[in-house]
Amino acid sequence: MAKKQANGNKDGRRVAIVSGLRTPFARPASAYRTLSALDLGKIVVSELLARTSVPPREIDLCVYGQAIPSLAEPNIAREIVLATTIPKDVDAFSVIRSCATSFQSLTSAAEAMLAGQASLAVVGGADSVSDIPLVLSMAVGRTLLEVTKVSSWAERFRLVTRLSSRDVFPLARALTEPSTGLTQGESAETMAKEAAIGRDDQDRFAHQSHTRATKAYVDHLYESQIMHVVLPPNFDAVLGEDNMVRRDSQLDAYAQFAPVFDPKYGTVTDGNTAPLADGAAALLLMTSDKAEALGFTPLGYLKAWAYAAVDPSGWALLGPTHATAKALERAGLGLEHMDVVEMHEAFAAQVLCNTKMMASAAFCEDKLGRSTPLGELDPAKLNALGGSLAMGHPFGATGARLVLTALQQLRRQGGQFALATTSAAGGLGAAVILEAAS
Repeated sequence: MAKKQANGNKDGRRVAIVSGLRTPFARPASAYRTLSALDLGKIVVSELLARTSVPPREIDLCVYGQAIPSLAEPNIAREIVLATTIPKDVDAFSVIRSCATSFQSLTSAAEAMLAGQASLAVVGGADSVSDIPLVLSMAVGRTLLEVTKVSSWAERFRLVTRLSSRDVFPLARALTEPSTGLTQGESAETMAKEAAIGRDDQDRFAHQSHTRATKAYVDHLYESQIMHVVLPPNFDAVLGEDNMVRRDSQLDAYAQFAPVFDPKYGTVTDGNTAPLADGAAALLLMTSDKAEALGFTPLGYLKAWAYAAVDPSGWALLGPTHATAKALERAGLGLEHMDVVEMHEAFAAQVLCNTKMMASAAFCEDKLGRSTPLGELDPAKLNALGGSLAMGHPFGATGARLVLTALQQLRRQGGQFALATTSAAGGLGAAVILEAAS
């Protein structure tokens, strides 16, 4: 996005986020064990459209994402259109950018809107760790292809029996970076050691995330953001809250968690790592003139955005710092102008490392080419209602959750600007700058 486009196109058109909604996030194989990512996406989009009463014929576009692709429904966006009240002739396409997937759905729709190709869009993302596709090996695939080419049962039997037990065992979803062979947790461990971020600091941050999320629930601050899901197959139970938040979080309990990636010297544990989750989220976007014409009051506006990439063999989870620097420059703002900051908490170490580097003059000069650091981030502004460490991380839905939370906090506090940012697999990062509706 060119710098001159940060606030809209040359005609003054702006992208407004009018409304948003998400399902509660659930630990794998729990509440949503019988639901796919598509099921969750259909549920949240249907509820969002019902709550906003947006005229279906006004919808121009659906952009939706899923970080764990489905073999049965590879184009989740189109399937959502076909399964909800969105007219069947509405264009739809799916996106994937790992943990930044619903950032991508948001900005891809925004680009179409600023180009005059759409004026109202439904965006978001969903993932289900409970419904991960099972993939067989290439050896099985080649054998099955050969079986279709022979007519003799004896020959078919010979082809099948040459497979080993290892060949027919389903392949697990890769958790390592293909280019480096490292998991994100191993990268977080490296970052923590090299940035001198200790175990105590990580555990305190994780405890803070759970404590803040618990208080947000007690204060009913998530009620307008989270829908209630009536659970199949019997539809006799309802999930209305994220089911991973430690309501009784005690700081000293985090010391009980053993290091995962370096048993002897490590500091990254299951206690200070975001749990994987099932869930979905959706946002309703309109151009500013469309929102005015339909009588909708925006939550806020998308002012600027940026993506960044770093070498995943190094500090692979530092994408938020690089993307934030670009997004702030495009918005013509500084970190000090942000009244609210929402950063995805993949690991406590990852968040603490990013905030430390943002404040480092040496790092910002060496890696970002800046004469001054991005600045110190006020801890009170960062994830004030808790974050992914407490609520969990359904890859495709987290970005939309961050944006919706940031906008609602901005309105609640009477602030003007917010930053939402995330790291993503492959050394990627994303950041969006949001502006409150006046």
